[in-house]
Amino acid sequence: MSIDIKFDGPWAILTLNRPEALNALQFRMIEALSYALDRVRASDARALIVTGAGPKAFCAGADIKELMDRSLLDQRLGAQLGQRTFDKIAKLAIPSVAVIHGFAFGGGLELAMACTFRIATAQARMGLPEIKLGLIPGYGGTQRLPRLVGEARALELVMSGRTVDAVEAERSGLVNRLVPDGNPVELGKAFLSEFTGYSRCASLFAREAVVRGMATTLDAGLEVEADLSTLAYQTEDAVEGMGAFVEKRTPEFKDA
Repeated sequence: MSIDIKFDGPWAILTLNRPEALNALQFRMIEALSYALDRVRASDARALIVTGAGPKAFCAGADIKELMDRSLLDQRLGAQLGQRTFDKIAKLAIPSVAVIHGFAFGGGLELAMACTFRIATAQARMGLPEIKLGLIPGYGGTQRLPRLVGEARALELVMSGRTVDAVEAERSGLVNRLVPDGNPVELGKAFLSEFTGYSRCASLFAREAVVRGMATTLDAGLEVEADLSTLAYQTEDAVEGMGAFVEKRTPEFKDA
């Protein structure tokens, strides 16, 4: 299998497992990734960790040989498959983190950008090099990158195809945090542990408010926030959280 998925307590762990090819994405891998994400969505996992096998790469991008000599229809269907699959990550009800060690290029970086968070080791190198092949990103890169780093910086990276190191990626907002070298899964667990101890309902509402607000005007976003914060007050977890605060004890959330 080129996509490994396992569950470990609150964690779903998804590994791109093609290290001999720097975990480059084949279409069959994207299809397998889609099925794996369906399993995550149906599980009781509270967070998803996405990483790549081997020491050299998170994911070096698409398998270029597969992209050659295809019809226009096949090319469009391939782009839509990648977009649809990566969107499943973005729309999960649980937070996800891409642990980037080594290369994350092209489709690999697009996969990472679909996650809620990205963390990177010092050896990480990232970029969207499609322009160097006479192409442009097709799995969401032109849309998600400017939402993370701003339009001007995104245009620079997409139109130059240049590689950025981990320090620049953190400074620009492409990654959330630099982390020391180590086991990628354990690095992901350590990072996500900051987010998994709270009410799953409140976490989902918080993310929905930010994501939906970013896609509209400030006034409309404030309406979204008002609606979702009102819903949050109706949950059992809100009653428990406020009660625990008043009683000076640790809340016991039940995701309800």
